[in-house]
Amino acid sequence: MYFLHTIICLFTCLYCPYTYAQNIKVSYSIYQIDGSTKKDSAMQAFLLGYRDSISRSMNTVIGFSVNGMVKRQPESGLGNFVADAVKTIGEKIFNQHIDAAFINYGGIKSYLAKGDVTLGSIFDLIRFDNLLVLQKVRGDSLLSFLNHVADKNGWPLSGITMGINNKKAVDVLINGNALSVDSIYTVANADYIAKGGDNSPMIKVFPLINKGYLVRDAVISYVQLLTEQGKSIDAKTDKRIVYVNQ
Repeated sequence: MYFLHTIICLFTCLYCPYTYAQNIKVSYSIYQIDGSTKKDSAMQAFLLGYRDSISRSMNTVIGFSVNGMVKRQPESGLGNFVADAVKTIGEKIFNQHIDAAFINYGGIKSYLAKGDVTLGSIFDLIRFDNLLVLQKVRGDSLLSFLNHVADKNGWPLSGITMGINNKKAVDVLINGNALSVDSIYTVANADYIAKGGDNSPMIKVFPLINKGYLVRDAVISYVQLLTEQGKSIDAKTDKRIVYVNQ
């Protein structure tokens, strides 16, 4: 039987050329695309309908911003606005109270200009298709995560106030109460961070609650909610996160 097995293996090796990894020569060329590049009329015609449809959609006005907002550290009105959107809409989507919500600093890619806010404005602001997820996180791990946030000079957050001292989180309050390392907190985040991205391994051990809802969609829904309530976007800093003894 062993002899037969050996014969079969030899036959397979001899007559199956893809059994072994093969060296493949790859060549490439760099094509410069600029104003002199000849346009493909057929492709232009094909894309025209999509372009017009997307343009109309992206130019749809969904709200109004009282002031132009940019992101800053450790805190900014823009960051507070996005974090509040994640918390407020997260509670509606998951139908439960959320203790704290975060958005990593690099997750905000643009600014919000004064005036009409369009869908395109939010797509520019939140460019990644990250999912909004919840986690039930132990207080000691949450504190470790907040130390990471402090080391990064502050991320937008909602539901929490804290100080940064020597790259560590201090005086942490959650819903007005001191953080307890033995408590369990419901935290909203982007799935990228919840899975350990941006050097956040301390929370990746906690299971994700996921409904397939994008962070970007939460921000869009929040703007629409404010508009329905007759409100404009007028987020300001309120000392959620500050440097202390520096």
